[in-house]
Amino acid sequence: MTDVFGAPVSRNTLLRLIASLPDPPVTAAHVVGVDEYAQRKGRVYGTALVDGETRRPIDLLPDREAATLAAWLAERPGIEIVCRDRAPFFAEGATRGAPQAIQIADRWHLWHNLGEAAEKCVYRHRSCLRPAPAPPDEPPEEAELPASSPWPTGHRFAERTRAKHAAIHTLLKAGHSKRSVARQLGMTLNTILRFCRAATPEELFTGQWQSRATELDAYKPCLDLRRQEGCTNAWKLWEEIGEQGYPDGYGNVRNYVSRTLRGKPQPVGPRPPSARAVTRWLLTHPDALVESHRIQLKAVLANCPELDVLAKHVRTFAHMVTDLQGDQLPEWIQSARAATGLPSLSRFAHHLERDLDAVVAGLSQPWNSGVVEGHVNRIKMLKRQMFGRAGFELLRKRVLLAQ
Repeated sequence: MTDVFGAPVSRNTLLRLIASLPDPPVTAAHVVGVDEYAQRKGRVYGTALVDGETRRPIDLLPDREAATLAAWLAERPGIEIVCRDRAPFFAEGATRGAPQAIQIADRWHLWHNLGEAAEKCVYRHRSCLRPAPAPPDEPPEEAELPASSPWPTGHRFAERTRAKHAAIHTLLKAGHSKRSVARQLGMTLNTILRFCRAATPEELFTGQWQSRATELDAYKPCLDLRRQEGCTNAWKLWEEIGEQGYPDGYGNVRNYVSRTLRGKPQPVGPRPPSARAVTRWLLTHPDALVESHRIQLKAVLANCPELDVLAKHVRTFAHMVTDLQGDQLPEWIQSARAATGLPSLSRFAHHLERDLDAVVAGLSQPWNSGVVEGHVNRIKMLKRQMFGRAGFELLRKRVLLAQ
């Protein structure tokens, strides 16, 4: 625009003029939303403050420390409500800076945290997701399993050995001497003699690395069982046995899954639903589920009493969120902590007790932090527009002035 107007001014001068503009006048806020935003994702975070009534940003703070937020709130004694998530630094800052204000925990974060706890509970009972097979009418006849080669077809060492064995025996049958075969193939005489004594290439499948014990041997039964349950993700299997004490890396598990487990027959019957899918069904309103998902969920809950209890707790919490029935939360917490076989749900209920007043207010008051989340997304857009020049002072001016 300055080029069009013919004004000789540099970019740095324009940025300096923007940074020197006065802050816009802000009326006294009674409802304030507080949330964090990333100045440098994973390293540096700041605090965004938004007026819950006018839905306009009030200020940006350079960090997310409790002392900084407390000092900002202490300068504004008219604040009556503070909407926040359950981060401890925001809770402490609001308590110290605005002791007269009602703190409200955001309902979206509460529902999101419940979903994470529910998924852990479902994954803990993943064996219940596959229906028990019906007993056969007649006992199956035991079939003799063919002797399998120590090296499967397609293994690079196996194919190389088979090719050498075939070439050596072909030349010998053609009338060549062992020394002549050694010269033609570029091998030592001892190697030719060893291949001659082996009638089949499988007799040569020996070595100090062949069939030796590994750290994975103790966990192979668990991997085989999980494969029969329908889990084919090598990374997920590695994480599972890692929790059981497996000390080695991901590569050994990946090789075992790709070379051994995937060559075995697939489990009979339809593939069971994943833990994430069942969690999604639990968190969805029953009237919004399609018929097939409703039937699958009903079968899963009938097959596992613990997940049936989990579903009842999730639905009760959903009614509290949608109908603003926060007075029922203490009773729900006691029931959730007493549930057996659902440790993740019990931990979630225990964490709610630490911030009980704010959670009860969040489930009772109509205010929430949705408007703050919208401005945090807007800050991300401004940072992308400004690239590396988006220092805190310039970013703060852009957020407060660009309305």
